[in-house]
Amino acid sequence: MAEVTDADFEAEVMCSELPVLVEFTADWCPPCRQMGPVLSDLAAEQSGRLKVVQLDVDTNPETTNAFRVLSMPTFMVFRGGEPVKSMVGARPKRRLLEELSDVL
Repeated sequence: MAEVTDADFEAEVMCSELPVLVEFTADWCPPCRQMGPVLSDLAAEQSGRLKVVQLDVDTNPETTNAFRVLSMPTFMVFRGGEPVKSMVGARPKRRLLEELSDVL
């Protein structure tokens, strides 16, 4: 699972040919750390169908503010450079897959 920054968000997320699941995360956020293995599994299983990346909100305020992210973890799905889905809070992998079924 890749990490993106303010500097490469445009190229990695907005210009991606695949849908991209972005986790807005922070080192100090326990639920965010909890999601790490879930997102790694998801990235491996959906390789070729979905790109999964993380963005640290503390070191990337420009992107965080642009998408009005206030809670961690926030998940946003981008397709064709547009946010098409937003979810807030940790969740089990099964539920995350169900919520992503309409964008995969």
